[in-house]
Amino acid sequence: MSFPFNVRVYGILLERGAVLLSSETYRGRDFTKFPGGGLEFGEGLKDALVREFMEETGLEVKVVNHIYTTDFFQESAFNPAHQVISVYYQVAFPKPVHRLTTILSKEAHQKFNWVDLEALQPEMVTFPIDKYLIEEVLPALSR
Repeated sequence: MSFPFNVRVYGILLERGAVLLSSETYRGRDFTKFPGGGLEFGEGLKDALVREFMEETGLEVKVVNHIYTTDFFQESAFNPAHQVISVYYQVAFPKPVHRLTTILSKEAHQKFNWVDLEALQPEMVTFPIDKYLIEEVLPALSR
């Protein structure tokens, strides 16, 4: 019996005291998460993250450093036969930009908003791994 693993990669984009969140609709479900997505076959994690940002936002980012990799079991919200492994990196703009208020995706089903890091709460995101990241990992990053 095989149990598929779903590898996801997400970017924590901190800009002037705020973090970027993505609100999306997929398979009829609305959810909010950090920007990023699935690893494609033949792709490295960092390359996937840069690609996902460009596809979703049209923004070029560079990967700064690894923040966290899931170290507990998490069932996929979309397929209970899949285990999700999420990898988070801090990303940054490669050159200075003006603070963006809202980023509209090329896709109509996705919108991006900045949330002040001090105001960021686990209830603002949908998935358990993102909630864990906000509660346990990001506080140490913002110090």
